[in-house]
Order: sequence, then structure tokens, then C-alpha cells
Amino acid sequence: MTASTALSLPERVREITAENINDLQRGYLADQPRAVAALARLRRGAGREIQQLPDLWGLIDTGPLHDPMHDGGWLPREEDLMRAEDAVHVAVTLWALHQQSRTTGMHRLDRKDAPAGLGAAVRRLMPRGDIDETILKRLVRAGHAPDLPALAQRLREIVLLLRREDIALDYALLSRQLCHWQQPGGRDDVRRAWGRSFNAYRPPKTPVPDAGDRPGSAFDTDLSSDSDTTKDAS
Repeated sequence: MTASTALSLPERVREITAENINDLQRGYLADQPRAVAALARLRRGAGREIQQLPDLWGLIDTGPLHDPMHDGGWLPREEDLMRAEDAVHVAVTLWALHQQSRTTGMHRLDRKDAPAGLGAAVRRLMPRGDIDETILKRLVRAGHAPDLPALAQRLREIVLLLRREDIALDYALLSRQLCHWQQPGGRDDVRRAWGRSFNAYRPPKTPVPDAGDRPGSAFDTDLSSDSDTTKDAS
């Protein structure tokens, strides 16, 4: 695995996550025993902290995070490395949970013509032309998680809904957002990105009769406003 030294740390996290998941996803869909066994172990880590699961060490290659960030040889600070490793761990283990028993890849790159960001994926869970307040509340609660462990738990709840409906998610993008979320000022940026992704989603002009394709119209959802009064059950 290689990572460009010109990338910022969140972008490096995105690249590393994509390389890890792409390799495992190809193997899993081809029914390769190595990949199937790796997913069975990784999905046990979904919603749990990396230090709680030493048996997962070696399954996710985070080595490039320790390479110099720039040609001058500057290395990431220890606290930044921990944030980056946590972001990769959360994203890869959530994907492993999402991919379980699915026959198509649940990691898919976010594109303008086929959005796969978190907000768009949550929007696709809702009936066409309507807003499901219960589902929307899950996204809002994720946006207002007090720390990364709570956020991972709340994202796990969303991922289980996405798996049920075979709705894919860009886990590389999610990992970059999780890394940035832990940085000063990052939470507001990520909440804004999730809200924009939710609001910007539009159904295909020619809808496919698919349980996972049930979006509706835009909705003015501001995830940066502190409107979550639900008791934290994480």
C-alpha cells in the first residue's frame, strides 16, 4: 500500500480506508476464505473502540499513516495518529458489518450522479416524497454525538438500517469525515456536510424498483443546530 506524501491526514485516512476495503470487498464478493474470515472478525469491532479489540490488529493496514506527511520529513503528532487510526478502524469495521451477507459491494464511491455520502444514504431510507422523522432523528443524534465512541455506536444503528435495504455508503469518505470530526472545528464542518448530502439528494429520473431507492424531495435539515433532546442510549 502506498500513500502520497502530499495528502493531508484526513485525505490519507480516506485513501488508506479505500485501499483496505476495496481489497477485502473484492475478496468477500469472490467468496475468498481469507476475506470472509477477516470480515467475520472485523464486524465484531463495529461500534467498539480499537483498544478493546487486540485480536483485530493486523487486519487493517494503517502503516502509511506513520510515513512522513511532507517531503521535508514532518511526521504526524501522536494524538493525530490516534485520531487517524480510530477513524480508519470505525469506518472499516462498520463496513464489515454492512457487508455481512450482502451479494453486492456496500462500499461505493460518492459521485454527483450517484450520491453515497451519509446524508444521501439516510435520505434513501425514507419514503419517496416524505420525511421519516424517526430515521432523521438517528442522523441528527449522530451529528451531536459527544465523542467518537458514541458516534460509532450511533452510526452502527444507521448502518444496520442501510444493510437491511441494501443501500451502499462511501466508507472512504466517511473515514475522512471521522478524522476531521475529531479535529478542532471539525464537528461543525462534518455536520454541515452530512446535512448538505441529505438535502441535495434527488431520486433518479427513472427510478429503479429497488427497496433501497425510496428517496423524496429536499428537506431543510440543519444538523449544526443543537436540536437533539433524545436520551443517549448508546
